Order: sequence, then structure tokens, then C-alpha cells
Amino acid sequence: MSSQVRGGTRWKRFALVMVPSVAATAAVGVGLAQGALAASFSVSGQSFKVRTDSLVGQDFVQYGNVASGAGAHHPVAVSGFSSATITNMCQSVVTPNLPFDLGSVTLRLEAGTNPKRPVQATNLYLDVAQLDANASFKNIDIGVAAGSLKNKDRPDSIGIQPGTQANPNGFAQRAEEAVLTDVEQVAWATTAGTFQLSDLKLRLYSGTKKQCF
Repeated sequence: MSSQVRGGTRWKRFALVMVPSVAATAAVGVGLAQGALAASFSVSGQSFKVRTDSLVGQDFVQYGNVASGAGAHHPVAVSGFSSATITNMCQSVVTPNLPFDLGSVTLRLEAGTNPKRPVQATNLYLDVAQLDANASFKNIDIGVAAGSLKNKDRPDSIGIQPGTQANPNGFAQRAEEAVLTDVEQVAWATTAGTFQLSDLKLRLYSGTKKQCF
């Protein structure tokens, strides 16, 4: 099955946090590149942009939920993968109105630019708020209840994200594999058990022109 997907993307806990210290930000990036950190980070109250050439995910699940942060609540479509391979990934977040007349600053992260060394993630959950992509699914099952997402015959399969609350009777879908190409999305956060960023490049830019799209 193949379809053009346009919807929402919010990713529970993003791979980097904009912090006041440039040195601290760089240290987080280096730690991720070396596989030293599990990806459980958030951009508090800010959306960010993600662009990738392709995302190939195994054991795909998707269901509705509500993301909360900085006193705000956002309806989201959570997409989960037991494992994912991401090629040519770009993530950017803009922090506006910084002190000392710095104005807006864009943090831009690029990784997996070499197709032979893609980004690798496990137990990846994405809260979807806005998504443009080409998508295809293998053995998709549409219209299951969110509480039934986990396949009882496969102990390694995933369901609703652990530690979160979602309507177990709400609409959901699952597939053996999902392939997304030419991806552009606006997100709030992401969570992953592990997140390996190969060929990491992290830069800070003045203004907003260096966003991923």
C-alpha cells in the first residue's frame, strides 16, 4: 500500500535541547554521536522541524494522544517503531528573543548523510503534528483499538508508549513495515530507547534562514 501522507507530527522528546550554554549543547551532541545517551530529550514549549530523505521503520504503530508541555496541550498522532533507519536527517529548532541582543538563534543538527551510515533508532515514538511525505506500508491493519496494538504473538512488538496515557479504545493502526521518503515535518518531541547519530554536524546560526525547510 502506498499513499501521500499529510497530517500531524509531534515527537515525544527531541534529540537535543537548546540550552543557554553553547558548550553544553555541543557536549550533548557529541554524547549522542558516540552513543553515550538514550534519546529522551525535549524542546520545552517549542516546535521543531525535521527533514529526512527516508525513514524505514519496523513494527509500525500509530494512535491518537495528547502531548503536554509548558502549560499547553496539543492533540497528536503518535507513530511508533520498534526500530528505524533514517537517511540524511536534518533537525532544526529556533529559539527566539534571546538576551544580549542575540535575537533568534537556530540550532541545526544533521546526521546520517552517508547512505552507508544512516541514523539508527530503537523503540522510537514520534508525536505527529504536521507531516508531508510519500509513504508505503507492508501488511497494514487499519482500525484496530489502540489498546490492542501490541501483537500478543510477538513479544518484541510495541504498543502504546510506556509511561503515557492514551485512549485504549481509540482508533489506531499498525503495519509490519513503514517506509517514508522525502519527509518534512513539524514536531514537538521524540522518544527513543537508543538513537545513534552517525556523521553528526551541529551548528548554531543567527536568525531563522538555516531551518531544515
